[in-house]
Parts: sequence; structure tokens; C-alpha cells
Amino acid sequence: TGTPYEVRPVAEALVARGFRARGPLLPGHGRPAEELARCAYADWLECVRSEYAQLAAAHGQVFVVGMSLGGLLALVLASETTPSAAAVVGVPLRFTAGRVLAIAVGRFVKPMLPKRDGSDIADPAARARHPGTKMMPLASAHELVKLQKRVRALLPRVRAPLFVGHGALDRTASPEDAVAIAAGVGSAEVVERRYAHSAHVVPVDVDGPALARDVAGFFGQFRESAR
Repeated sequence: TGTPYEVRPVAEALVARGFRARGPLLPGHGRPAEELARCAYADWLECVRSEYAQLAAAHGQVFVVGMSLGGLLALVLASETTPSAAAVVGVPLRFTAGRVLAIAVGRFVKPMLPKRDGSDIADPAARARHPGTKMMPLASAHELVKLQKRVRALLPRVRAPLFVGHGALDRTASPEDAVAIAAGVGSAEVVERRYAHSAHVVPVDVDGPALARDVAGFFGQFRESAR
């Protein structure tokens, strides 16, 4: 249910380091929940593949950043293409069996669930101003579960240098998922960072500035001009 708003601080840090940044809005996102519910994960993949192809055609180097669902999509891209480096944050690699079952069954019983506590952000002020949707379509959560399975199988094919960040207070995706991603990819260079004061949406949470600096610094190592 997220939008480019959630990764904008990272993009701004990269622009300050001389990168150009582009943040696509995924199909169904930033729209009424009913529109999101009609999207399959293939629609989201098609969007990011198209964006990547356009950037690769125009630039000698492409770096990929993704948060949450966007992180899963970034990992698929990194398994299929050759980005100079990638960064993923708050990636929900695997839900518990009980949660998967609840999603599979619940989508037929109660298609929409309210986000009673708002977005998973530790900073109250940041949570209050966060432009997230108030409802979660379980059909979309089911698509995410299917994408999770695909990504787990693709991890060994990820060869690009990889930065993996996660909020220690995350209630949406287990911080242990970051450990599993770092251990499962085929990348020779992997950096994993845990952000002690943040929940799921780290870029706009307490540790957002630190995350943005970390990602910009990591990518800076792999710019051709830096070598």
C-alpha cells in the first residue's frame, strides 16, 4: 500500500551525492484499496521491469532501491538483470504459516482489513503525517505471499552488491528476514544494517537519515567515477 513518499529521503540523499533518482508508483498504489485489490504481482513486476529497462537504455549504470514490497521486486530485478548495486529495506521475505493461512482464507471472508494503528512507524509525528491508505486488501496480501515464494527461490541468483536494512521494531516484516536475505543471496558484497529505533518504514522513521546516508555511501563505492 506504499508510495514513493516512503523512499523519497533515500532518493534525496542519492541526488545530493550526484545520482539521478526515479521513484515509480506501482500499479494500484496511491489509489483506492479496491483498485489495488485488482492488481496481481505480475503487474507490479511489469512496472519495475519497464522502469529498469528505460534507465538501463539511458544510463551506463543503474542502482536499485526497494522497500517492503518494493524490496521483493528489487530482488527479482537483481536476479534478472545486472544493477551496479541494490538496496532493500524492510523486506517481508516470509510470513508465518498462520498468517499465510489467514490471508488465504480471509480474503474470501473479509476482503478489506482496516489498518487500525496506522502505518508501522515508530515516530508518532512521522506516523501521523504518513499518507498511507487506511485499508489493506487481502487479495493484495495474497499476491505478496506468492511473490515471497518466488523471491526465496531466486535469492541465489542475486549477484549485485547488496545493502539490506531493517528496523528492529518492525511489526510488519520480521527483522530475521533481513538475515535470511543476506545469507541467501549470491552476492559477494553484502552489508546488513539493523536500525534500533525504527519500525517498518525506516526511511521516514527515527533512523531515516542514517539509513539514507548508509545507502548513499554504499552505492557510492560502486560508481564508476569512484573507482
